[in-house]
Amino acid sequence: MVKKSSFDSSKNGRLALLAGILITLAGCAKVDRAKLAPSGSGKLQVVATTGPVGDAVRRIGGDRLEVEVMMGPGVDPHLYRAIPSDLRRLDAAKIIVHNGLHLEGRMAETFERLAGKKTVIALADGLVAAKDKRLLAPPEFEGHYDPHVWHDVAMWSECIGYLADELAKADPNGAENYRANAAAYSAELAALDSQVRAATATIPENARYLVTAHDAFAYFSQAYGLESVGLKGVSTEDEIAIGRMDEVVKLIVENKIPAVFVETAVAPRVVEALVEPCAAAGHTVRCDAKLELYADALGPIGSGADSYAGMIRANVRTIVGALGGNAEQLAAE
Repeated sequence: MVKKSSFDSSKNGRLALLAGILITLAGCAKVDRAKLAPSGSGKLQVVATTGPVGDAVRRIGGDRLEVEVMMGPGVDPHLYRAIPSDLRRLDAAKIIVHNGLHLEGRMAETFERLAGKKTVIALADGLVAAKDKRLLAPPEFEGHYDPHVWHDVAMWSECIGYLADELAKADPNGAENYRANAAAYSAELAALDSQVRAATATIPENARYLVTAHDAFAYFSQAYGLESVGLKGVSTEDEIAIGRMDEVVKLIVENKIPAVFVETAVAPRVVEALVEPCAAAGHTVRCDAKLELYADALGPIGSGADSYAGMIRANVRTIVGALGGNAEQLAAE
């Protein structure tokens, strides 16, 4: 038997180590290439958090993306915690898109963890990067911007452009399609914004108050000339401050505000509690199921509010009609 020299053993050890390194590097490269590899359907798998976000991704992604929305109609994103099935979907997705600005506050750590493994896009980040002067920073929201930017159609259009750019970075082969889809959709949103402005302009001056359960409509009010009055703050997690009910009742009675609005993702009793004290003060304010607004979620399939544009139109018709304006300015979708 021929005895191997120490040189041969050392050489073989080095070769084995080198082979192991090369295999490891090849595996890493394979993972990187697979990061955005299409699914069996030929589409990239995307998970979006909310209805408005999912609708935006579908419009911009077109046939290249297969989009799944985590939070359906009536779900409150402020309070949402991911369940095990959500985490599995997020881990399996190639791209994750969320609103950002702490809307999905209880999922922030999850997004941070996943951002090291895959493409994670926060739609509103483009507004922050651009230092958009329309961004609102309520002092009670712990140093965060108000996340409800989609209620200002022009601001949401800016988010659409940012989404297209981020998708193009993640999937360069689809860049041309993403930007073309974004340009077409932005033109639709510009027309919608004009219609909303025309409709809300018909609300009488003394009735231009939008009273809701939580302050989700500050951007809407800022853009379209109303005053947003929320019983709670920007998050539905907020408690109603001591004395806030009395303040709002006084505002309603003094201005003879004709209606207050409930929200699909918030218990109606929050706003219904205003009716009785207003009546006791000599003013009847309307509050019923027909005055329901889509604050944080789209409507169910077939409701007419199951798309972003449909949701905006539904909200505007409800608001304008209840406050004494003329919603005929708002064209059908």
